Amino acid sequence: MNILDRFAVTDQVAVVTGAGRGIGAATAVAFAQAGADVLISARTASQLEQVADQIRATGRRALVVPANLSDLDAVAGLARAAYDEFGRLDTVVNNVGGTIPNAFLDTDSAYLEEAFHFNVTTAHALSLAAVPLMLGSAEDGQKSIVNISSMMGRASGRGYLAYGTAKAALAHWGRLAAADLAPRIRVNGIFVGSVMTSALEFVAGVPEMMEQMETKTPLRRVGEAEDIAAAALYLASRAGQYVTGKMLEVDGGIQEPNLDLHLPDVTA
Repeated sequence: MNILDRFAVTDQVAVVTGAGRGIGAATAVAFAQAGADVLISARTASQLEQVADQIRATGRRALVVPANLSDLDAVAGLARAAYDEFGRLDTVVNNVGGTIPNAFLDTDSAYLEEAFHFNVTTAHALSLAAVPLMLGSAEDGQKSIVNISSMMGRASGRGYLAYGTAKAALAHWGRLAAADLAPRIRVNGIFVGSVMTSALEFVAGVPEMMEQMETKTPLRRVGEAEDIAAAALYLASRAGQYVTGKMLEVDGGIQEPNLDLHLPDVTA
């Protein structure tokens, strides 16, 4: 087998959440380019249709499912929808998530629980629904769950308590799930650094902020969505078939936040 063939996912089926733009969209298109049919889901149908056009342009099939992915029944239903449409399910990419930074005293319990729900519980709900469908076919280790976490799940910085805690929980959920599901299903994730998606659009228009982010990143640039998509494809394909329970750090080399939120010290 040519080494490049190990990155192919020909005739496989993937579910990608948060796929209307950014990392999710890039990942869905990457899987299609590598040979997979893809179910894509997010809130906004018009964005999903644009991504579906890119998938179909590769010659692969796309299933568009607009949904509120904080709704556990909706997110769990994506697994069955993919299986019913395509006849199999090979990979789940848990990409939906995110939480706005907040000062400690403004992070109440409800805010923390919301962050956990959106970043962790939704991933569990989809994976729980997907696993029985994934177990029905294929050899051991060729089914895969990929979680999109954040470098804030392994680092510390002011303002990221809710987001970082949730992303750390998602990473460890993956390690534990990998032990539970081995050897049939591999579970891995990605600690994502600063990637130029809609979440960073406010930075792109401020040269001083962009310079700070680039300067504080060892590779001296902000990441691209395709950087993460390539890592997800590696983890899901035969190229990553001897990897489970691991987190890839795709972050330009940063070890701490590369954007200062200028949150003041807590005072009495």
